Amino acid sequence: MIAIVDYGAGNIFSVKNALDYLGLDSKLTDSADEIRAADEVILPGVGAFPAAMKMLESKGLIPVLKTEAQKKPLLGICLGMQMLLEKSYEFEECSGLGLIPGTVERIDAPGLIIPHMGWNKLEMGIACPLLQNLPAEAYVYFVHSYAARHCETSLAAWVEYGGQIPAMVYDGGNVYGAQFHPEKSGEVGLQILRNFGGLV
Repeated sequence: MIAIVDYGAGNIFSVKNALDYLGLDSKLTDSADEIRAADEVILPGVGAFPAAMKMLESKGLIPVLKTEAQKKPLLGICLGMQMLLEKSYEFEECSGLGLIPGTVERIDAPGLIIPHMGWNKLEMGIACPLLQNLPAEAYVYFVHSYAARHCETSLAAWVEYGGQIPAMVYDGGNVYGAQFHPEKSGEVGLQILRNFGGLV
């Protein structure tokens, strides 16, 4: 079973619908016990980093996620990916979960529209199980104004938007992050979720 963490700042229903479509057993939950009992965990997220971290903290889920990430696959999506990193500078300096080295900073793309919104082609970095069996040109859908920085050792994929924007990070173990929305990225996104569901 995949636990989708429902902490008040997630794009939870579109993720749940995509997993249902793929026939992957999943549950929306804010229960620490259910997260511990799950085979895999998805941490979605939309909105601002500090507010989302406060919501996780208020539900007592920060230590649970840190512990469970050592035992089972964890996928952060959009803001959920950013929260995997060490620190964000969105509105204020704010600590993240610290599961992936790096920071979160506003996108610097002079002459381009921010937020970065739309479809971009993935460029591959380090080998990552979630990026297997994709077409040679794989496009995914983004909506964000902040992006990961200083995460080169974990960079599994990136896109070009006024420079290199990290698209997926991977720690080489259990922790994965997608800045894009796989649940809104057509067949490519579904294959990525399918790959995640097949990890256990």
